[in-house]
Amino acid sequence: MINVAIAGGSGYAGGELLRILLAHPDVEVVQVTSERLAGKFVHRAHPNLRGLTRLRFVPLGELSHCDVLFSCLPHGESARRIDDFRAVADRIVDLGADFRLTDPSVYERFYGRTHPRPDLLGRFVYGIAELNRDELRTASLVACAGCNATATILALRPLYQAGVAQSAVVEVKVGSSEAGNRASDASHHPERSGAMRSYKPTGHRHMAEIEAVLPGPVHFSATSVEMVRGILATCHVFVDRHAGIDDKALWKIYRRAYALEPFVRIVKDRAGIHRYPDPNILAGSNYCDIGFEADRNANRVVVLGAIDNLMKGAAGQAVQAFNIMHGLPERRGLEFPGLHPA
Repeated sequence: MINVAIAGGSGYAGGELLRILLAHPDVEVVQVTSERLAGKFVHRAHPNLRGLTRLRFVPLGELSHCDVLFSCLPHGESARRIDDFRAVADRIVDLGADFRLTDPSVYERFYGRTHPRPDLLGRFVYGIAELNRDELRTASLVACAGCNATATILALRPLYQAGVAQSAVVEVKVGSSEAGNRASDASHHPERSGAMRSYKPTGHRHMAEIEAVLPGPVHFSATSVEMVRGILATCHVFVDRHAGIDDKALWKIYRRAYALEPFVRIVKDRAGIHRYPDPNILAGSNYCDIGFEADRNANRVVVLGAIDNLMKGAAGQAVQAFNIMHGLPERRGLEFPGLHPA
């Protein structure tokens, strides 16, 4: 068995990670930390896990040696504690933003502060398996990608790889769990209920990751909508008008990119209400659903990418990387297909 611990396990991503790992046949969860709930049973924060474990939260200072440490701490905390984490764990999978980038000046531009450990930037493997599977196999340090970046990169990368994308405009619609479980004015029910609120028309932090992966210009905006889980990235991709890109050509591009991927599904039906990706039916699953349509009247392709932000955008992505790191089948512990209706 692989002994794992979760640092910062009382939040939504930590709860999803715990839910997956408790059922993972190759894992024993030995510790879960929370400063606020230290000493309390983990089901105090995650009532869906009642009866599945007798684990209690412990403070970070009580972490003992484990094979793998998953960090679900707020942004900035992993970098501050990274030496302590490396002293107790052979491998670290960080779900936060601290080590996703390689250039400290880019980090400062998007996060508004100097990176506390620039010496470690570039040492972490960026945790999207569809991009960096070979690097993950031997990795000891992994930085999971941002949820919006994951949906956008998986949707757009095949077009940039094929050399047909000139630029893209991306609008992501996101559920409330993306903001975490700490209450705020924006999450207050009378303010959130029924809302469709643009919260980051420009300058979103995940743009730094998108720019680092995709070679062409991408313009990105984010909107909060009334759902708990899920991201739908609607990507308007402008292509060479002489490239002859139609739906048949798009099928070839996306099949070539994702035919062998266990967690990417092409969703493109001729009829029915589910003919395009819908994040609602992905709740609790690690899938990324991708659809597309060529605009016959313009040099434009619309690509749709849908994920559960807490799964393929966080905990599920982390476990997929974990499986690759340990030579396990990628689907291990991640077979849940999602719910319908949800």
